[in-house]
Amino acid sequence: MKDESFNVHYKAGLSLLIRVTLVSFFFSDCVAAKSFFNPEFLKNGDQQNEIGDLSYFDMGLRQIPGIYRVDIWLNGKAIETSDVEFIAQKHEASDAIELAPCLNLQKMISLGLNENYIKQNPWLAKDPQRCDILSLIPEATAQYDTELQRLNLSIPQAALVRKNPNIVPPEQFDQGIPAFLLNYKFLASQTSSRQTSAKQDSYHLNLRPGLNIGAWRLRHYSTWSRTTDKYRNDDSWDNIYTYAQRDIIPLRSSLVLGQSTSPGDIFDSVGFTGIQLATDDTMSPENITGYAPVIRGIAKSNAKIVIRQNGYQIYETYVSPGAFEIDDLYQTNSNGDLHVTVQESDGSQQIFTVPYASLPVMRREGSLKYSLTSGVYRTYDNSIAETPFTQASASYGLPFNATLYGGVQAASKYQALAAGIGKNMGKIGAVSVDATQAWSTKKDAEKTSGQSWRIRYSKNITQTGTNFAIAGYRYSTSGFYTLGDVLNTYRDDNRRYQLYRVRNRTEMNINQSIGERLGYISLGGVIEDFWDNNRQNRSINTSYSNSWNNISYSLNYSYVQSIQNRGSFEKKYNDQIISLTVSLPLDQWLHTNHSLYAFNNMNIAKPGETSLMVGVAGTALEENNLNWSVQQGYGNKSNASGNLDLSYQGTYGELASSYGYSQQSRRFSYGVSGGMIVHERGLTLSQSLGESVALVEAPGAAGTSVSNHTGVKTDFRGYTVVPYVTPYRLNDIVLNSETLPDNMELNSNTATVVPTRGAVVRSSFDGKVGIKGFIRLLDRSGKILPFGATVTVQNAENNVSNFVGEEGQVYLTGLSDHGSLFAKWGNEANKQCKASYDFRDSPASPTGIQQAEAICQ
Repeated sequence: MKDESFNVHYKAGLSLLIRVTLVSFFFSDCVAAKSFFNPEFLKNGDQQNEIGDLSYFDMGLRQIPGIYRVDIWLNGKAIETSDVEFIAQKHEASDAIELAPCLNLQKMISLGLNENYIKQNPWLAKDPQRCDILSLIPEATAQYDTELQRLNLSIPQAALVRKNPNIVPPEQFDQGIPAFLLNYKFLASQTSSRQTSAKQDSYHLNLRPGLNIGAWRLRHYSTWSRTTDKYRNDDSWDNIYTYAQRDIIPLRSSLVLGQSTSPGDIFDSVGFTGIQLATDDTMSPENITGYAPVIRGIAKSNAKIVIRQNGYQIYETYVSPGAFEIDDLYQTNSNGDLHVTVQESDGSQQIFTVPYASLPVMRREGSLKYSLTSGVYRTYDNSIAETPFTQASASYGLPFNATLYGGVQAASKYQALAAGIGKNMGKIGAVSVDATQAWSTKKDAEKTSGQSWRIRYSKNITQTGTNFAIAGYRYSTSGFYTLGDVLNTYRDDNRRYQLYRVRNRTEMNINQSIGERLGYISLGGVIEDFWDNNRQNRSINTSYSNSWNNISYSLNYSYVQSIQNRGSFEKKYNDQIISLTVSLPLDQWLHTNHSLYAFNNMNIAKPGETSLMVGVAGTALEENNLNWSVQQGYGNKSNASGNLDLSYQGTYGELASSYGYSQQSRRFSYGVSGGMIVHERGLTLSQSLGESVALVEAPGAAGTSVSNHTGVKTDFRGYTVVPYVTPYRLNDIVLNSETLPDNMELNSNTATVVPTRGAVVRSSFDGKVGIKGFIRLLDRSGKILPFGATVTVQNAENNVSNFVGEEGQVYLTGLSDHGSLFAKWGNEANKQCKASYDFRDSPASPTGIQQAEAICQ
């Protein structure tokens, strides 16, 4: 009988949800048509119960006034997610009642409203907390989308502060929580000879511990290795680096104390132990870092500006009549002229072209990048002296698409000055020229001086589809040395440091499109010779790639020549390799949800052998977090070989194993990697940690996956780690609602974090943990409570409430197995009552929704 009763109530509950939804839509339609809906239609024929207060629905509202968590969009762009109070307000034009957001002056200013624009209204002096600030702005509108929980605001640009919409205010930067972090990676392998049965075991361990306290990040990196075989048992432990780092937000810079490396954009990068203060471009919005030209023009009316590059629209904005200036273009990955279209309000157009080409040293107009380093020279060789040195460098964006850059290096044995300029030359392309003057004193040698000149070029020829990614030439005189060349000669042993000083170096990379269906060709080459040993290097790499019906293929050719001249003796080394790779998308042909593809790779080497490798690879399991591949190879000299590889990406780390064989040997390897965070609320294991991470806290939501992060799920406590988040940017952490436990319901499944570099930021999710159920409420006489009555759980931490349906049922979540309810359908004492519910004897259902009945007194 209980099962039969449950089925009846369950079907009635589902009917309630459907009917209430239809009624709400019907109410709004009726009000829009200025018609009256008779509430008596909600009653069954044999019922005489009264109806609760449905006035809000009768007004046409789909939700009652209250506070709701919504996504706020301004002029088509997402701004923030926050709690907003909505009130019932009459529309001036139509007299219709609608939900309007209560946004006071302070809130509107935080969203970008120009304070001076609105303060001219005298009403604000009397009541700055008034909710109808939008009504004081001509042509400003607000639209609340109840289904998407989105508040769409439209405000004219003239009433807004002109600011970069991509800027994340420094006040939102989150330094994170105090935490101890550890990244680890262990790899072991055993190799055995098929001829002699000799075995060699190898072990390798990487440890990267860290400690976060406030804005400070302490990091360390060390490795351990062991190799054992019949003849040896070698162990080694190396400390790679140790440093403390923090950001200096007002300077948009990063401070490092300890062991690190200097920037390599102007001088060659070198290791040091000391202090470094350098610009961190990631603190600035993406569309004001790097280089992009300033677009200037004049609009005759309220106009729309559209900018395209290589046929793609990359920018759009609106401007007022008069002169305009666009200085927030994103730096694009490719060069190519910018085609600017000014679309006037009368339909006319202005069209002009702004040439665009960039090089790594270039900055946009008015931006500064700098670095200051001071410490002792550090290298992997402990025999080299720790010589103190100082380095400073800077680059600044000038008007007319130019960049000035330079720097200085100073040590007791070495001094250098560098200066250069980069320029976008318009249709010619981008060119930079720089020179470095150095004075050097090597160990046991006289002081020398020399110069190094460098020129670089970049250009995209849109008409022919040709892109000179970068082409450069460098010449150094015989007396020129780098800082590393000189300081490496100061050793405390008798070994002589071998120098390889480049005299000339020419490099070039070209990408060429040969048609939409004909594919791409790339060509790269380096030619260099040296002062010290008459050595010469030549290398050429070229490739052709294309696809047909999702079958991708590429043909590659590599040529490397090395020439060494020793007196009259000349020795040449020539290596040539031709490679053909084909990939077949088996998953698309077999219509599987898992990645599956076959590949073929053929290499022809001269001198060497011809080899062929074929294989199949793909993913498995529900989340595609098991990767596998099987390969079989054949060669005309080495006979058969093969490999089997497996890797699994789980919540608490990654596992990997591999087996390979050839004619000479067999090899088996296995490894594990992952991370862990110790924080104030315990220990959380994770996948390998990136630079900045997010600690997810969702108590009660065990086993819930994080969207867009393979294998990441909450543990038994509801905690997990999102191993990669971008510093100084908005990062949305989204829990997959479909994987939530049946007794869990989140207030919101999305949280936004803005971590600083190296931070562990907390991402908290609040929700209701408990029973989801329908409770049928009856009064003392056995009649059901009025439709539309509001029911609230007494003493509920999560403020659970809902409306009564037409059969006296109310749907509530986050309930304990028994408790008390308060119902109200009017202000009179006889229109309020209390009830006690009990789910302890209620049977479970396949959906997790339970049923109960209670008497309201």
